This record gives sequence, structure tokens and C-alpha cells, in this order.
Amino acid sequence: MKAFVALVHREFIEHRGAFYYGPLTLVAILFGATILAFTVGRVDARFSGAMFTVAPLRVYEVGFLAFGIGWSLYLIATLFFYSADGFAADKRNNAMLFWKSMPVSDFKMLLSKLVAALTILPGVVYGVALLSGVLLFGVAFATTLINGTGNMAVLGSIAGIYGQVALAILAVLVCGLLWYLPFIALVGAIATIVGRWAIPIAALLPAIASTLEWVTLGGMHPFATNVYRFMSYRLALPQTPYAEAWLVSSAPFDGLAFTTDLIAGIDWLQVGLGAVFALLVIYLASEYRRRFNTN
Repeated sequence: MKAFVALVHREFIEHRGAFYYGPLTLVAILFGATILAFTVGRVDARFSGAMFTVAPLRVYEVGFLAFGIGWSLYLIATLFFYSADGFAADKRNNAMLFWKSMPVSDFKMLLSKLVAALTILPGVVYGVALLSGVLLFGVAFATTLINGTGNMAVLGSIAGIYGQVALAILAVLVCGLLWYLPFIALVGAIATIVGRWAIPIAALLPAIASTLEWVTLGGMHPFATNVYRFMSYRLALPQTPYAEAWLVSSAPFDGLAFTTDLIAGIDWLQVGLGAVFALLVIYLASEYRRRFNTN
């Protein structure tokens, strides 16, 4: 177990640039730009403070939720590039024989990469997202103090909103990782064979399958097949009626209601089948790595 944990930690060390230093740099740049905007007079602090006191809940909620959506998109995109790079790293740096000499099977080696993609790497990005929320709320509260309208009641409202939105962002990240798990695993398995070209090849496979279905079974065009409809459904996160209703209402954001709604809208049978598919392709990739990938 200690060896497996060490392998997962190794993935973080090798890819901390994309999952740690990169996000922290982005947060620092955004925070620095915000502070600079206030200090050089690009933003009127008195006007900003007044705006935050008109509808503070909505401003804080929308701002932090926007950060959460941005970090979620960053994480999903980065994980696909991580899969294409991390699963082929041992072959690329000529360390395959070294890792094959370790008392760990090829399946556990690849599984550690997949586990890192689902745990420690998203966890670091989530921590950075929470930090960005703290900085956002800090700037917002500072503007209310400058404007003379800030008080402990406003700070309490900020803390409550922070917890609600943080819960919602965590729910989106967890459900998104589970939903896209088979695609992340597929890219990693293909990368074991072809390296960094795994992303375009993985994207072409559904297109080829849809075209073959159209050619063999007929249809209006390749985008009117069962394969295309399934992929369109499988690539989109489930709709959350709560979020749509909240956007057109004046009610405060309820993170628990959003999370419950999101969980209820997920096809958990598809999640289970996706997990089985992920383990299967990782196992097949490990067998390829064990039998043919000796460099």
C-alpha cells in the first residue's frame, strides 16, 4: 500500500507544474491585476463597495461560481493532457526498464496514474479554487470597508456564501471526474501505446465508429447514428434544474440543494459501466506494457 501511495505522490511531483504552480500563478496574476486596478484608479472602490451592498449575495455567489466553473474546465482539460503525457512518460524518458524492475505490477503502475488523476491532482486544483474564492471575497469585503458600508454582518454573509458555493464546486468536480472517467482512462491507455498522440486518436475513434455505423446500417449522415447520440449524451454533464431556476430567481444559493439535484440527475448505471470500462482499458494497456513495451 505504501508503494502505491508513493507512486500516486510521484505523479503529483512530476506534474506539479500544471496542477500546482500553474494555477497558483494564475491566481497570483488575477489577484495582482485586481489590486493594481484599485490602486491606479481603474476601478472606483466607492462605486464597487456600493455595488456589493446593493445585492451582496448575488455578487458574491456569481463571482465565486464563475471561478468554480473556470477551474472545473481547467481541471478537465488538464487531466486529458496529463493522461496523454503521464501514461507515456516512462517510455519517453527511457525509464521503462527501471520501473519494470520495481516490485509493482504494470497494472498497479498505470492504476496509480489513474488514481492520481481522480484524487490528488484534482484535490490540489480544488484547493487553489478555494484560495481564489478567499481572495475574491477579501477584495469584495475591502471595497465595502473603503465605502464605509462593511461590517461583521456582511462578513458573515460572505462566509455563508463561501461554504455553500465551495460545496457546489466540490460536487461538480467529483461528479465530473466520475462521469468523464472512461474518457480519461481511454486517453491514458492509448498513450501507453502511441504516446502524446493519444488525444487526437481518442477523439477520432468515436468519429470512425459513427461513420462505420452510418456506412453499414444506413442513415441520413454520420451525425445521425446511435454512436453519435450516445457520445453526445456521454460527453455532457447532466442538467441541473435547480441551477437553471436559481439563475432567474432572487433566492440565495443553496449548495446542498444544488448537490442533491446534481446527484439525482446523474445516470449512475452509466457511471458504473464507465468505471468498469476504465479498469478494463487500463488492464489491457498494462498487458501491452508488460508484454511489448520494454524500452
